[in-house]
Amino acid sequence: MSRNSRATQAAVEEGTVADLTHEAEGVVRASETGDKTAGKTVFVAGALPGERIRFRRTSFHRSHDEAELLEVLQPSDRRVTPRCAHFGVCGGCALQHLDPAAQIEAKQKELAENLARIGNVEPDEWLPPLLGPEWNYRRRARLSSRYVNKKGRSLVGFREKQGKYVADVVRCEVLAEPVASLVGTLGELLTGLQRRESIPQIEVALSDGERVLVLRVLDALPDGDLAALREFERRHGLRLLLQPGGLDSIVPLSPGPLDLHYRLDDFNLRMEFGPTDFVQVNGVINQGMVRRAIELLQVGPTDRVLDLYCGLGNFTLPLARHAGAVVGVEGEAGLIGRARDNARLNGIDNATFHVADLSVAPDRHAPWLQGGFDQVLLDPPRVGAREVLSAVAHIAPRRVVYISCHTGSLARDLGVLARDHGFRLRAAGVLDMFPHTTHVESMAVLERGA
Repeated sequence: MSRNSRATQAAVEEGTVADLTHEAEGVVRASETGDKTAGKTVFVAGALPGERIRFRRTSFHRSHDEAELLEVLQPSDRRVTPRCAHFGVCGGCALQHLDPAAQIEAKQKELAENLARIGNVEPDEWLPPLLGPEWNYRRRARLSSRYVNKKGRSLVGFREKQGKYVADVVRCEVLAEPVASLVGTLGELLTGLQRRESIPQIEVALSDGERVLVLRVLDALPDGDLAALREFERRHGLRLLLQPGGLDSIVPLSPGPLDLHYRLDDFNLRMEFGPTDFVQVNGVINQGMVRRAIELLQVGPTDRVLDLYCGLGNFTLPLARHAGAVVGVEGEAGLIGRARDNARLNGIDNATFHVADLSVAPDRHAPWLQGGFDQVLLDPPRVGAREVLSAVAHIAPRRVVYISCHTGSLARDLGVLARDHGFRLRAAGVLDMFPHTTHVESMAVLERGA
């Protein structure tokens, strides 16, 4: 029997939700029906812990099944009405039906469970969650666009939950303004273009200066389309950029320099960035995250600090305001160039930068590893910092602060530093960088030989 036919014939079941998966699906561990699959765990999208629900299994796997939620018989007192009209279809958010405080609790639980299960570590202290705005916080995003013949119009937005189609969105409640209110209008704009099928992606880059949209363009646009884009740009106070090829092909639709920057006011810094450079999506949380990291590192005026995966200097330059010297290391040469420019812009002369591939174990004789360091900051991508852990241990810093966007790789790396290199996990906690999503950003601080 095929999976589809099994789903068609699956019985309606009732159960109580025991937990949430890391993808925000309700976990039903047993069912009260007599079905032979009743003893298998079921994941139900849209269900919350403590709820009594009716559901139907839709796909079947060896260790678990997946099901659609048919009815909530007894709702959780943590359930709220989603603010977004597109919630449940758009894949951009997964937790709008759970009140924000409970979202934080779920993320803290995930962090604690992964630290214990994967890293076999527990912090001496749990840091209070770092909170910011719950809505309209995203200053960076990559939106898909597609002309749909059956609808007779272009759609712009995030992908649907299953990832195959572009969600039909009018406005986005997590994007920052003015783009939050312009998602549907962007669809109307593209619908009216002659080459509407030639723009599959729009990248959003909002700053304390200009607000920029980068349009991926597969074919040259005729004059009429360019005129329509310029009128949209003028009317909404945006800058549009066209990207016909790689990142080096990006050009402004209208002439003139770009002003993309954000401020780190606690450190009197202006950080300039390019339209496709990596910057943290949540500006308010980024301010607090930088401040907390420097407090946890306990940097003094004679200290030397190593900042690995430094990007354009988001932590390096604030650290330079407090330390004797800071060394930033990053694998992308373009970001290192931006970091050096930002140092000059802000009159900082005690920060140096190096290009190095941190996805491979560094040579102990690498120039950037010389001179000794009192503190180390790690802010790696999702895969973590496994390859540099031995080098960090060899440096023997007093303190290490690790910022992570993936609790699994964080737990693995903290376990290595504690088990193999004699560090102690002093504190850890979550940062609410992405409200209403399952993404968990976190921070941990370790001390050597404590």
